[in-house]
Amino acid sequence: MGIPQPSGGTIRFDVFEVDLQAGELRKQGVKIKLQEQPFQILQTLLEHPGEIVTRDQLQKRIWPADTFVDFEQGLYNAIKRLREALGDSPEKPRFIETLSRRGYRFIGIPAITAAPIESLAVLPLENLSGDPEQEYFAEGMTEALITSLAKVGALRVISRTSAMRYKRTDKTVPQIARELNVDAVVEGTVQRSGGRVRISAQLLHAPTDTHLWADSYDRDLRDVLALQAELAQAIAREIRVKLTPIDNARFGAAHPINPEAYEAYLTKVATSGIGAVEKDWGRLSRTSRKRLPKIRPMLLHMRA
Repeated sequence: MGIPQPSGGTIRFDVFEVDLQAGELRKQGVKIKLQEQPFQILQTLLEHPGEIVTRDQLQKRIWPADTFVDFEQGLYNAIKRLREALGDSPEKPRFIETLSRRGYRFIGIPAITAAPIESLAVLPLENLSGDPEQEYFAEGMTEALITSLAKVGALRVISRTSAMRYKRTDKTVPQIARELNVDAVVEGTVQRSGGRVRISAQLLHAPTDTHLWADSYDRDLRDVLALQAELAQAIAREIRVKLTPIDNARFGAAHPINPEAYEAYLTKVATSGIGAVEKDWGRLSRTSRKRLPKIRPMLLHMRA
């Protein structure tokens, strides 16, 4: 049975690693010179470990019909160079087994290290309150999470405008990922009950729709900024994004807020976006800002 093929990942076996994105073979971290055709054969065999890859399959993939070369000689030379690079032998194979007149088989044990996650999309959080009037709350929380993650300098986060197109969509995660060109997707639910809020979220490796992480957070609404920061930090840690001291300082700057003020804030965010909220805040005079102390902690946190 084949192993999932990562886009731009690394496959390891024994002391070797194959960097699919760079097109390199390395032994204990040291690059080994290998021509293109032997590398393509190795990649093809690694896509089907333990299975026979026929000569016809190799010919169609590496020596197509419009290639004017002696296929038999080309295949023989490429396999020979590949075995030399791996220190393998046809008589006592450790990695590449020859099946006479049929093809070849990779008999090692490969393991995949997925490509690093450098981009993600936060899909609209589903409102579980049972109250359609609370849709603004779910949308506002979605935007707040997007904004929190977008502060991480090493991470590209899809905008709210693009993400909201997938609200209640029937498309699969891999389809969404291809359309948005992202490595990972965050999806989840939000439920508000009285003065408390609960968010459940999961992180998915987008191309393969593989579950990477999930958790739930239950907080008093006054601590919702801390909840957002904690969730964003957990996601950043899971995808192994390196947080700078500035990133950590931003996440640690969350303070308790007034629930009523946050209601007004999320309503404005859901209808107009954070940019509009910041613009309105910027238009206020210093005196007017002092009259709105309950709103100030949210804006300062989101703009940090």
